[in-house]
Amino acid sequence: MGYRKLGRNSSQRNAMLRDLTTDLIINERIVTTETRAKEIRKTTEKMITLGKHGDLHSRRQAAAYVRNEIADIREEKDGVVVQSALQKLFSEIAPRYAERNGGYTRMYKMATPRRGDAAPMVIIELV
Repeated sequence: MGYRKLGRNSSQRNAMLRDLTTDLIINERIVTTETRAKEIRKTTEKMITLGKHGDLHSRRQAAAYVRNEIADIREEKDGVVVQSALQKLFSEIAPRYAERNGGYTRMYKMATPRRGDAAPMVIIELV
């Protein structure tokens, strides 16, 4: 089998992976368990590759996966600018990796496991 089940049925697993991928795009660094991080690494790198393509078809494919969440709100001279996670992916994150052929994420193992079940924790971040 090419993926981990993560103790959930398919709809719950897909929802969790979509949420974690969107959170990684918005925050550019999250703390999660090692097995979840290994799974969201795959989806995040696919989304960044779609962002590098930049055409309409790639934008629609990424929009079908990335949640419609607000990534940034800033005030400019002509009003308030609200940026979604998809807009951040295509305007900020993808151009950063224009010269890079994969390997957009990095994982650091944390020294202490999670309290309660001693699951190994990692920090996953965009390079």
